[in-house]
Amino acid sequence: MEITNVSEYEAIAKEKLPKMVYDYYASGAEDQWTLKENRNAFSRILFRPRILIDVSKIDMTTTVLGFKLSMPIMIAPTAMQKMAHPEGEYATARAASAAGTIMTLSSWATSSVEEVASTGPGIRFFQLYVYKDRNVVAQLVRRAERAGFKAIALTVDTPRLGRREADIKNRFVLPPFLTLKNFEGLNLGKMDKTSDSGLASYVAGQIDRTLSWKLELQKQIIVQAGAAGIIVSNHGARQLDYVPATILALEEVVKAAQGRVPVFLDGGVRRGTDVFKALALGASGIFIGRPVLFSLAAEGEAGVRKVLQMLRDEFELTMALSGCRSLREITRDHIVTEWDHPHISPRL
Repeated sequence: MEITNVSEYEAIAKEKLPKMVYDYYASGAEDQWTLKENRNAFSRILFRPRILIDVSKIDMTTTVLGFKLSMPIMIAPTAMQKMAHPEGEYATARAASAAGTIMTLSSWATSSVEEVASTGPGIRFFQLYVYKDRNVVAQLVRRAERAGFKAIALTVDTPRLGRREADIKNRFVLPPFLTLKNFEGLNLGKMDKTSDSGLASYVAGQIDRTLSWKLELQKQIIVQAGAAGIIVSNHGARQLDYVPATILALEEVVKAAQGRVPVFLDGGVRRGTDVFKALALGASGIFIGRPVLFSLAAEGEAGVRKVLQMLRDEFELTMALSGCRSLREITRDHIVTEWDHPHISPRL
């Protein structure tokens, strides 16, 4: 079967993967309303293209935190990638590097920061959970820095794990031949089988629920000079259900940031049109998560490369058909949203 868009990889992954693994990657919290809404919200944003513009040359390059990228499409942190494919995070790192973009490695990766660095050059960020044991946190940050990672993506929405019912039904646990590689030497690399979700129990035991602005500003553990950017994310709709789609929350965050730091979007991106809509609403770039896991499961590194290439091609086409030759030319006027015009009901 010829794959012609990113979404088609999900069905292939579902066929290939053990049920427990597919469900872990695919599911959201509780009713999964936000999971569906992350996608559906994009379909309610429409284009207002500009025509008769010379679009023979399209420039998609951008700079993120000072690093030059080939496109504003980056890889979000997703856990335990060796459950999808034996090469796991290695394959993802190589695909991101080949595409000239950023890979974010999960704290809960099945490959360590050092192993991922060994795949060769590339711009990489490290996603960090704040463990109760702050020595663990400090050690992880130092190791990521030594391994050449360029930024820490601090996850702040997980004082507890969201209720993911598929994981409870499946008694989800990391397969015995895998470990959370970054924690292997700290006796935190294994996950016990429980009568619930093994990951939920792990989080309850290890992740700091007391994390707050006050605590972090006082201790200045991670960021001395303040955040360098903000990722608008609802954790792939896996934490609190019935929060809005990230694309609908984006503009409010962009306005609040007032241009002081770049704002990025994570969640629901499956098409180049989605990337364009996010940039029109003020995002400096987007991150993709599940498309990477599903394409990795289907075709390994080649699958991830293809997903990045398809999104790039679609985004380039959307820019051309909208009359935009560079990211700078993508403006709020190129889209129309539900909240732009009050709906006037016709007179009876």
